[in-house]
Amino acid sequence: MGYKLWKRALPSLASLIILLCSCGQATYAYDNPDLLPNYQTPILDLARTLTDYQRESLEKSLTDYEKETGWKIRVLSQFDKTPGLAVRKYWDLDESSLLIVADPRGGNLLNFNVGDAYFALMPRLFWVELQTRYGNQYYVKDYGEDGAILGAISAVETCLDRGGCQVVPGLPKEQWLWTLTTSTLGGLIAGIAAFPRKNGQIIAWGWFFLLSPLWVMLFGVFGIAPIITRTTELLPLFRNGISFLVSILIGYLLAKTTMGKGDN
Repeated sequence: MGYKLWKRALPSLASLIILLCSCGQATYAYDNPDLLPNYQTPILDLARTLTDYQRESLEKSLTDYEKETGWKIRVLSQFDKTPGLAVRKYWDLDESSLLIVADPRGGNLLNFNVGDAYFALMPRLFWVELQTRYGNQYYVKDYGEDGAILGAISAVETCLDRGGCQVVPGLPKEQWLWTLTTSTLGGLIAGIAAFPRKNGQIIAWGWFFLLSPLWVMLFGVFGIAPIITRTTELLPLFRNGISFLVSILIGYLLAKTTMGKGDN
């Protein structure tokens, strides 16, 4: 599992470097207005990523959302041809505009041209996480390019309706597995620390509290915080809590087995 997690993390690390350098800048390079229609639409699906029903439904949804909230979200899918800088004038992109570019040629499907007004509600790292969660090749393989686009739009609209987000809503399976791993590791460390080193002790409170910064960080910071900041579901919290408590017992028994033999 560690190898798979590391393998899946590589595209995210690459996207992090690229997006930190480019987020908020133009994701298009040249001007080709011939590819633009002679009517206004919030979606330019040049790569035919969406079905006709998806495109029509999303056009209405984005148009209505802009009328209701003032936030302008635009989608451009491309492959071998791109309108480039021409979309800036076509859509009149401004500080309240978000352009989502879907292009599979870059390793990560999604890129974002983010208006300055969005950064007041969602920081730069939010867009890094958004790209790496929905645009990575594994998500696209499981849910399709259309699912990646629709998922990213839904996350952005959810955060706008909330008045802002520090992290992307929702807890993907890979991230929950990571929180479960850190919770388990934190429990093992706490259990080993709690094993008594002196006769008559039941719990070595000194060692338990001495190592508390380590197991609290593993369980609290990495095991619980990512869940409560991304979802209101209780099941992941329950699972991680049970894993932590069981791991304390296992760590305690392991220490008893190894250290007990040493005492003998």
